Amino acid sequence: MAKRIADAAGMQAVRAWAAGGAGRSETATAVRYALQALSDRAPGKSVEVRVPPFGAVQAVEGPGHTRGTPSNVIETDADTWLQVATGALSWADAAAGGRVRASGQRADLSGWVPLIRA
Repeated sequence: MAKRIADAAGMQAVRAWAAGGAGRSETATAVRYALQALSDRAPGKSVEVRVPPFGAVQAVEGPGHTRGTPSNVIETDADTWLQVATGALSWADAAAGGRVRASGQRADLSGWVPLIRA
């Protein structure tokens, strides 16, 4: 991730998204803020979490990767990521409902979410 998002700006974007009034820019900020929160809470490089087109982060302690496609990848859309990150949707329900694509033994965020409260 590039520039760090301040807590006030990140939470403002998350609240706007939760209220249903976030535009593309606010949604992008909310997604990036939640990814930042994950990397703060679970530092490491063993799992890559992707939320296209807004961002991606490597997190969770363990063996990392340096080239090619990582062995532990989670990918989802912005709304699902924010629902999981805020606790509006459990990781188990998102995974069981096919709302996240997860591959690899470490591609499970159930121990790390929710990250923030809207």
